[in-house]
Amino acid sequence: MTKILLLLILAMMIVHIIKPLGLPGLRRRADFWKLALIALAAVSLTILLRGGE
Repeated sequence: MTKILLLLILAMMIVHIIKPLGLPGLRRRADFWKLALIALAAVSLTILLRGGE
């Protein structure tokens, strides 16, 4: 699950650099770092919920 989530967010980051997604807070190409923060939070939450297996 974690690997799929990482690949999905990595793909979103690549697409965002090519053409901004236009979502609130993600309107400029320079905002791709925000997706990295979302990815870090999502992976951390997934690991915490699974109990660190």
